[in-house]
Amino acid sequence: MTRFVAACLTLICLALPVRAEPDRLDALIEALAMDDILEIMRQEGIDYGEDLREEMFPGRGGAAWTATVARIYDGARIRAVMRAGLAQELEGTDLDPLIAFFTSETGARAIALEVRARRALLDDAVVEASRDALAAMRTRDDPRLALLTRFVRANDLLDFNVVGALNANYAFYVGLVDGGAFPFEITEEQMLSDVWSQEADVRLETEQWLYSYLAMAYDPLPDADLEAYIAISETPEGKALNRALFEAFDVLFRGISRELGLAAARLISGEDI
Repeated sequence: MTRFVAACLTLICLALPVRAEPDRLDALIEALAMDDILEIMRQEGIDYGEDLREEMFPGRGGAAWTATVARIYDGARIRAVMRAGLAQELEGTDLDPLIAFFTSETGARAIALEVRARRALLDDAVVEASRDALAAMRTRDDPRLALLTRFVRANDLLDFNVVGALNANYAFYVGLVDGGAFPFEITEEQMLSDVWSQEADVRLETEQWLYSYLAMAYDPLPDADLEAYIAISETPEGKALNRALFEAFDVLFRGISRELGLAAARLISGEDI
């Protein structure tokens, strides 16, 4: 190989986008305890499927509906979708600062607290207790609230979650329509209008859940550790990670929601699922 050809190949390689190295991506996913979080979300989804049954077709569906919901929320599939999404969205991002933080004592403790709190919130009684605790913090104007607000803003958590919830609601609606749940035509414009009309309520509920969760999760975390978490979130790498997580979760839950809508439509219209 001549030096000229070698030089050209070097230039071509440098011009190609830098992809997240599989081993570094897996290290980050492990540091974020993503498998634990996704398993909790899977359980949340299965619980939501039961709520959906009671709301839309009480007493119907039986074991077939339970099995359908479990299939839609299949753990291996969810993990595969998330990993693929993160690999794509984190292309060109230096993962080393993120891995360094989330494997440090401070970062690892924050992640462990997030997982513990998220798992605890599977219990409705804990949800109510967390909301009561947040209300008490607001009543006494707890200074921790200002720090939590900085954390929410640094990670754009409120807007990301509101957008994600509205996208999922729209996808569920599309599934219902495509599955023939309604005996009349519904246009895309009508669906978008209906979903957008929910924005204020979704934002209020999301904000309540978000602050209740964060206040409970980070209660044992010193202010200095939360400041460090905010600092990494405000870096280019931290912002890239937040965008990647949002995009990956958005793709995941839009797909799940549409499938749930299709399955619900079949039951509503009297078909087998």
